[in-house]
Amino acid sequence: MTTPWGELALTRFPEDPRDRLRAWDASDEYLLRHLAAERVALSGTVVVVGDRWGALVTALAAHRPVQITDSFLSQEATRANLARAGVEPGTVRLLTTQDPPPDRIDVLLVRVPKSLALLEDQLLRLAPAVHAGTVVVGTGMVKEIHTSTLQLFERILGPTRTSLAEKKARLILCTPEPSLERPANPWPYGYALPDGVGAVSGRTVVNHAGVFCADRLDIGTRFFLQHLPAGRGAQRIVDLGCGNGVVGTAVALGNPEAEVLFVDESFQAVASAEGTYKANGAPGRAEFRVGDGLTGVPDGSVDVVLNNPPFHSHQATTDATAWRMFAGARRALRPGGELWVVGNRHLGYHVKLRKLFGNSQLVASDPKFVVLKAVKRSSD
Repeated sequence: MTTPWGELALTRFPEDPRDRLRAWDASDEYLLRHLAAERVALSGTVVVVGDRWGALVTALAAHRPVQITDSFLSQEATRANLARAGVEPGTVRLLTTQDPPPDRIDVLLVRVPKSLALLEDQLLRLAPAVHAGTVVVGTGMVKEIHTSTLQLFERILGPTRTSLAEKKARLILCTPEPSLERPANPWPYGYALPDGVGAVSGRTVVNHAGVFCADRLDIGTRFFLQHLPAGRGAQRIVDLGCGNGVVGTAVALGNPEAEVLFVDESFQAVASAEGTYKANGAPGRAEFRVGDGLTGVPDGSVDVVLNNPPFHSHQATTDATAWRMFAGARRALRPGGELWVVGNRHLGYHVKLRKLFGNSQLVASDPKFVVLKAVKRSSD
């Protein structure tokens, strides 16, 4: 990436030489050009929110910025990109969306997230640290910035306007108004599940901002809940890509002897899963882990993996995440262990499962979704 301060070699995480997706986009470049052209004083505490792969904090490392992200993968990419650029460890402070933000912010740079709820939550959490002299600049692709996006900045921080578009990217320019009367933060948000969804019928779900379908039960998960494997004693079960943890909690309620591991790359999701599990007084043991899929889970140590894989990486449609999840499950499962997957029919997950496991069984289907099961054979 070419920046006003030189060129940077950047990669996503996990690094894959076959991946043609860049670790930055035109909105990152536009923001950096703006900071240089306007000679923005990058002094005091510089906070960068939602930096997807660390491009912004790597370019601005000389100003010792603070990065706030919801993504474990983004955080790992940032570490790798900083190291590649020769930045000393500790120069950039890496925080998650679950960490307390800095007490004072002098420059606030916001990479607009896909989730409007996550933007709302973050702006409300950061607003007390913003003062009248804080420079606030948001950035995103034109298709990511809507009237509702600008209204959030206006309602929470102060008067807001947008720049002209360049290379399909746009800037959000906000003038902080510390005396603004802000709304209370509605996150995390909880609601009761409907009937007819197995062990969690009528139970409470806790959702932090940014978690998929935070205000309702999505139809894919609803279908999965109706077809989960029955309780089978003292098993180690993984809710892989756990989201708000409703699937793993359902299993724990249905099988008190099970030990459930909730895993997601989103800090908001794992916090939600822990909230959901505890709100329902689920029996048995549970572990909550933010990480890259099943990395770090010992080979052959798991009995069942439950998975509703995402098929988007930000704005890009890709099956790379699902493939990595399935491969990780195959490694972590013991011989005879099972991977249960729910997905849209058109995604063709049965083909991938047959390639990896040598088998794929249709457990249930409706016009839109399928639940599939693959068994790790003892010869694998």
